[in-house]
Amino acid sequence: MANPGVTYEQWQDCTSALAMHGTKAEAAKVLGLPYETFRSRLASGNTRFAGRAGVDGSSPDGYMVKGRSTLYGPDGEVKAEWVKTTADRERLLEIAMEAVKESAKALPKLRPRPIKDKAYNDELMTVIPWGDPHFGCYAWGEETGGEDFDTDIAKRDLCAAVDYLVSQGPRSKQCVIANLGDFFHADNHAGMTPGHGNVLDVDTRLQRVMRIGVSAVRQCIHTALERHETVHFVPVVGNHDPVLGMAMGVLLANVYENEPRVIVHDAPTLRHYIRHGKTLLGFVHGDKTKDANLPGIMATEKPEDWGKTRHRYFFRGHHHHDSRVEFNGCIVEQVRTLAANDAYAAGGGYLSGRDMKLIVMHSEHGEVGRTTCSIDMLRDAA
Repeated sequence: MANPGVTYEQWQDCTSALAMHGTKAEAAKVLGLPYETFRSRLASGNTRFAGRAGVDGSSPDGYMVKGRSTLYGPDGEVKAEWVKTTADRERLLEIAMEAVKESAKALPKLRPRPIKDKAYNDELMTVIPWGDPHFGCYAWGEETGGEDFDTDIAKRDLCAAVDYLVSQGPRSKQCVIANLGDFFHADNHAGMTPGHGNVLDVDTRLQRVMRIGVSAVRQCIHTALERHETVHFVPVVGNHDPVLGMAMGVLLANVYENEPRVIVHDAPTLRHYIRHGKTLLGFVHGDKTKDANLPGIMATEKPEDWGKTRHRYFFRGHHHHDSRVEFNGCIVEQVRTLAANDAYAAGGGYLSGRDMKLIVMHSEHGEVGRTTCSIDMLRDAA
């Protein structure tokens, strides 16, 4: 039965979910609607709002035309025309980010923090890459054969590891904290990966996860400010959090807008780069690129920096394994995560060690040292 009360926004939600997940049943499940309600809204909306999306050949903002259907009368005249649309994911992301930027303007700006110690080593740069923190992941140890894990544990471990590593590192003038993607386990209320719709084990409400996650990042930045003059935060987006990962960068850039000692690299790109003398660093999640291609990508995207450096490193996450491979002109390092395995990872045998590393880079000589903080060290300290 048609639903004459369907709104344009409800119809947009239905068409977007259908385009993203492929079937009406799956789209209805994601939206939390009974199948008949979803089907009714879609059918009624297609009839009521087709004119908005095609009488003049246009489509609603965030959608693009993928086809047209025309109804002809007995005399051959056009009686009605429908324009079929599908979600324009890039535009929908732009719309979401525009909304985040507007809301971020209302956030309080932090005041500059005074420098306690001016005896910094300008030749050194401290790099702390975070491998897939997965805030919002829930794991039941009895089911996974490992440890329990939730958002509170994620914050406790992340902040403790950064605190230890910073205390063991040098007083370099600059410190880079690089989140290599998948900071948030889920990017939506449905608790599913946005790309393939895989159902995730999620902990509590999404807003609470975001609140605790951003709080943890700020605590880690402030820990680094106690020992370094300048702290760079690199928010790489992952396949689990393409919107929230980018949103966190936008939010933190606004929060630290008046703090010259904190630089948030919030460019809407999948890869980020920082040059330190003759050392060039790249950061990426790693789900869309092959490791062997990263050196060429670095040289293409940063040709001047490539030509002026001798030591080049690309750090990436995604697979959670410890790997370091040297290609022509660049070392690609995959880092581990501190997060415990959820049921999906444990069931699939995607097992790896858990740690976080601090790498010391020299402006002339590249890597000159590193320190590791394993999950066992954190548990022993607790």
